[in-house]
Amino acid sequence: MSLLRRAFRTLALAAALLGLVSLAPAAEAPLKVIRYAFRTAETSFDPSQVNDLYSRTVDAHIFEALYTYDHLARPAKFKPLTAEALPEAGDHFRTWTMRVRPGIYYADDPAFGGKRRELVAEDYVYAIKRFADPALKSPLWGYVDSYKLLGLAEARQRAIDGKKPFDYDTTLDGLRALDRYTLQIKLAEPRPRFIEFLAANDVIGGVAREVVQAYGDRVGEHPVGTGPFRLAEWRRASFIALERNPGYRERLYDAEPAPDDAEGQAIAAHFKGRRIPMVDRVEISIIEENQPRWLAFLNGQHNVIELVPAEYSSLAMPKGHLAPNLAKQGVHGWRQVRSDIYMTFFNLEDPVVGGYTPEKVALRRAIALGLDVAREVRLVHKGQGILAQAPIVPNTNSYDPTVTSEMSTYDPARANALLDLYGYLDRDGDGWRELPDGSPLVLQWSIETDQRARQISEQYHRDMSALKIRVEFRPGKWPELLKAARAGKFQIWHVGNVAAGPDSQGLLQRYDGTQVGGQNIARFRRPELDALYRRLSELPDGPERDAAFDEATRLAIAWMPYKLRFHTLVTDLTQREVQGYRRPLFWQDWWQYVDVDTRPGAAP
Repeated sequence: MSLLRRAFRTLALAAALLGLVSLAPAAEAPLKVIRYAFRTAETSFDPSQVNDLYSRTVDAHIFEALYTYDHLARPAKFKPLTAEALPEAGDHFRTWTMRVRPGIYYADDPAFGGKRRELVAEDYVYAIKRFADPALKSPLWGYVDSYKLLGLAEARQRAIDGKKPFDYDTTLDGLRALDRYTLQIKLAEPRPRFIEFLAANDVIGGVAREVVQAYGDRVGEHPVGTGPFRLAEWRRASFIALERNPGYRERLYDAEPAPDDAEGQAIAAHFKGRRIPMVDRVEISIIEENQPRWLAFLNGQHNVIELVPAEYSSLAMPKGHLAPNLAKQGVHGWRQVRSDIYMTFFNLEDPVVGGYTPEKVALRRAIALGLDVAREVRLVHKGQGILAQAPIVPNTNSYDPTVTSEMSTYDPARANALLDLYGYLDRDGDGWRELPDGSPLVLQWSIETDQRARQISEQYHRDMSALKIRVEFRPGKWPELLKAARAGKFQIWHVGNVAAGPDSQGLLQRYDGTQVGGQNIARFRRPELDALYRRLSELPDGPERDAAFDEATRLAIAWMPYKLRFHTLVTDLTQREVQGYRRPLFWQDWWQYVDVDTRPGAAP
């Protein structure tokens, strides 16, 4: 045996000298890293505090809800995530019972004192109660309260009335853990689509009470969940890095795309049975300006670019096809209508543009009629949008692309006639209109500080000048403007909204009077729309519900708290090494479903 070993050693040395093999230790495989950019800074990573897309995208990869969406299914399909099975619904969709799968653990954290911490039903009870805690002032309380969990609003009110801390230990009829793994939620009204609430990873993920108690007011800097990633680095408004959660349970890639979905079937066949997440790290830069974000992708600093800036979309995918120069580099590209809507909104509590009297409604409708949104889409957004007609977004179940309405109308002659009729006249001959009482009419328009916002402000200034209305722009960073808007400290602003689920009712949260200060950023309150919102929540899908959506659209146009402007056509690109990318319809988590091939020249 010794002679045989010597012979093999001699052969190995000879091969090494010829450069055929190496005797050096094998180098560690390079990390698989997704690198891309957010267009806007994050705000926090505490689920009870976030109401912006970017913070919620990060949270959706750290926390886990009971249910999720099949990543490849179109139309959307629910599936269990931390639950053992789909929920049991009883009492005409008022009682929902779910069982948490045993053996799911949180990422390691000092808050757990060196012990593994299992996810239990009580963690979802605690997570939901946090939205009701008045001390936290959650911007999502109105959204949670709209589902009418029995006893939750009363528990909140007791804390307010008694000026005492919220009581997390009292068992509520509508929110309780029946045992270690069984969660039961009871609602005051039927909610046939309540599973959408239970599938919101970015909001209704399990939260460990020990973590909140350990970090207190700084828990938003220390998110700890059961998800596939954990926060590794964070430089506010600059850089975010997440790394693979080393303790993540064995979870295999499993999806069911439609039989005629060729792309989805190819992805499913390639990844089926692979353990997720497949990448080691995700690095996110905050780059507000479009040009450097685009150049970072072209230069290979980033291997993904979501929402290619409009001015570069025609270069990336002229006429919807990937540019030849990018195709030669192995870049992949996609273009589709996003499940979103961009809107301009008014503060209904503002003394100038707010209120419900005829002259105030006329002013808002005149401003809406005077906004040339088609021109804005063509010039500012380079044609990457379709005009919005109703508070319903593409890819949701009641969206009808054939509907047209006044919401998309540009008619400055009619706008000027409305202003004249309701007393907004140029009384002093200076070329600008005054309010009906003779005081100056000046619109104070909040605006971001990036290049695209500057182009939008030029468009708005042009449109309002045509109506003889003065405009003053109030620039600020997006997180600051959002904070001011939540507090009602603005007059006019614009923002985008992305659907969080397949039901079309989602955007109507913006009109729900119980969600003022949260989703209802316009601070709009009308009993007829509140009643419609509740009715839509209770009705099953069908003609009666479709008629209710039509009535909601009519009222939204009549009162005009929001000028709904357009839905975006989005372009996404990935470098050749990124495999398996597909834009989610509603959910925010996708990093665990892609792979990065680190081999030199790896094919896409």
